Amino acid sequence: MRQSVTPELRQWIIEQAQAGFAPEAVVEAMKASGWDEAVAIEALETTLRDHLQGLSSGQSVQPLPGGGSLVPDVRLEGSPREVDLGDRVVQILVSLRQPRLVVLGNLLAREECDQLIELARPRMARSMTVQTRTGGQETNPDRTSNGMFFNRGEHPLVAAIESRIARLVGWPASHGEGIQVLNYREGAEYKPHYDYFDPAEPGTPTILKRGGQRVATLVMYLNDPAQGGGTTFPDIGLEVAPQKGNAVFFSYDRPHPSTRTLHGGAPVLAGEKWVATKWLRQREFN
Repeated sequence: MRQSVTPELRQWIIEQAQAGFAPEAVVEAMKASGWDEAVAIEALETTLRDHLQGLSSGQSVQPLPGGGSLVPDVRLEGSPREVDLGDRVVQILVSLRQPRLVVLGNLLAREECDQLIELARPRMARSMTVQTRTGGQETNPDRTSNGMFFNRGEHPLVAAIESRIARLVGWPASHGEGIQVLNYREGAEYKPHYDYFDPAEPGTPTILKRGGQRVATLVMYLNDPAQGGGTTFPDIGLEVAPQKGNAVFFSYDRPHPSTRTLHGGAPVLAGEKWVATKWLRQREFN
């Protein structure tokens, strides 16, 4: 059985290093707790490398007050094939540790996908991106889609999906932006980008006042495009095919390329693509 390296374990490794324990001692302590030696060594090396990169490039995300995971996560202890969320049983199709990425099947019912599209359709307009120089919004030639945002909990369906996501990733619904619905017509795309806010940009402090950094993304597929339109992750050579009701989740514990969360929406080659995106923040989003 593959042992899962959790955010709590990574934090513990960092704390041992900060306390002055030698790497060999940390590995021995993990082995004494039942960890496979190869997994322990890999976890130690990966955690400390990423931590040092984060220190050199910007502050890593801080935990929630009162404890809890550093970032949202789909907890997969025991390598389950599916997760029962109470109102829905979600399939685990793919799970990666670095980057932290999980492809989910059956997150939304087909009827929920159709209803979300119909609720969004009257409010669609040219998609905007965050203007990091000022904290405002702007049109961006890299993003050729139409979109809209739901207010958090504004409709029973939206509230139900947000509650489901909160249970899935162990993160309060209040710590999420409103669900964004996007429509990509034939030829439309979103070139590779990061979802976190660049600390070097002058507008970032203004953006962070509303809820802190983004720490995770969930992309939900609302239809089956005829061709193209996958979600690409260039750093790891992965493309997730858009399939109605499925989703891809990924998290990032620092605003830095070392998270390997560069991603984009590949061009739609035939038909159209509908997706719903949920961004999660450090703190309550206002």
